[in-house]
Amino acid sequence: MLEIERKYLVTSLDFIKEAHSQNEIAQGYLNSNPERAVRIRIKGDKGYITIKGISNASGATRFEWEKEIPVDEARQLMQLCENGGIEKTRYEVRSGLHSIEVDVFHGNNQGLIMAEIELKNENDTIIKPHWLGTEVTGDPRYYNSYLNANPYKSW
Repeated sequence: MLEIERKYLVTSLDFIKEAHSQNEIAQGYLNSNPERAVRIRIKGDKGYITIKGISNASGATRFEWEKEIPVDEARQLMQLCENGGIEKTRYEVRSGLHSIEVDVFHGNNQGLIMAEIELKNENDTIIKPHWLGTEVTGDPRYYNSYLNANPYKSW
């Protein structure tokens, strides 16, 4: 149950024409402690609860446990979440052997566009599309739990 991913800022909207799917996501945090964040997410008509542990030294690997829950229960749990909340549109793009998830943030995080690439191990070779910019893996400011309490608009 380890999540291994690298994060990048996105420099243009060129990824949209390459996307094979698009979903609206709303999420909140029951607990945003970096050592054990507990997230509730609604993605389309599905609900999820996720627990994430603290990242390793590189910031690319951490424990992640996720379970689908009924969307009605996810909506109810969202009422218990910390102040804030994350709203974003997620686009999925294929690049070589990897899938890139590009999040276009809305609301208080409007203006932030970030991509995540899940890997099998930290040394996987990535084919980087031209629209991937600065790598922000391991920078806690770009964790969604941080953005929940410290929105991008206030930076």
